[in-house]
Amino acid sequence: MKVRIAFAVTTFAFAVTTGAAETYPSRPIRLIVPFPPGGTVDISSRAIAPALSEVLGQNVVVDNRGGAAGLIGADLAAKAAPNGYTLMMGSNSTLSVAPSLHAKSPYHPVRDFAPISLVGMTPFVLVVHPSVPAKTVKEFIALAKSKPNGLTMGSGGVGHLVGELFQTMTGTRFTHVPFQGVGPASIALMGGHVDLIFDQLTTSVGPIKSGKTRALAISSKNRSALVPDVPTMREAGVPNFVVTSITGVLAPAGTPADIIDKLNAAILKVLSLPATKERFAGIALETAPSTPAQFSDYIKEDFARWTKVVKDANIKLE
Repeated sequence: MKVRIAFAVTTFAFAVTTGAAETYPSRPIRLIVPFPPGGTVDISSRAIAPALSEVLGQNVVVDNRGGAAGLIGADLAAKAAPNGYTLMMGSNSTLSVAPSLHAKSPYHPVRDFAPISLVGMTPFVLVVHPSVPAKTVKEFIALAKSKPNGLTMGSGGVGHLVGELFQTMTGTRFTHVPFQGVGPASIALMGGHVDLIFDQLTTSVGPIKSGKTRALAISSKNRSALVPDVPTMREAGVPNFVVTSITGVLAPAGTPADIIDKLNAAILKVLSLPATKERFAGIALETAPSTPAQFSDYIKEDFARWTKVVKDANIKLE
């Protein structure tokens, strides 16, 4: 009799556990964006959230939590309950740059997150205010060398280290002016408050086409169809300068594997939709579906890369 009761209890517990896994998600999911509205991370999130809501059968709510170069929102996501109901749209800024720059980062990009899938990729572009006299990268480098630290470089994330890499490779020096996000940095550039930024093409293409800013070169291997007249850095005379900005969805470390797998399948389905690809292409994003393992490998490599840039440039922040 006792054996039968024990077996019945075990069977019931298994059924409850299995049923709980099968019903995920049973309530809305929060997708944290660690930056103010308007940047590539925010754009990526809002581009997939509606379709992801349909696939999962629950609302995916974008929650902007900007501040401290992404550290505040990323830390909030890292410390959330690992149950699949709080996710984060990560980027190079939160997964590589901020932890590399801040010795006292409240989270570790590899240890504290469970990668789900990459979402999008876009190149960076060297953008200047129209008042800057240089029309080409060679002219720009010559101008910068003629007055070290005379040009001001705004940044709101990974663009800072892209700029540091450019300075190291070209022997130029700028005065860095940090902002709380890409959006504010772009506004400052259009207003003439800074001379240049290294920005993702997604957020800079509008001001470039309207003439509010001027693009000198992009960091991809090939030219972009959105700005076909803008040369690549390699064409402009800076060889080996190929840098890509990514976005991707992560969960807190410890999130059950079955939930990660379900979310990965849902994201891959959304990224395969023609409407998603078309929307991404219109804002200079390329869909980049991946496995959790592939995304994890990317984070490890990118974190190591930018940590080296920080060390080589002797950047020290607290």
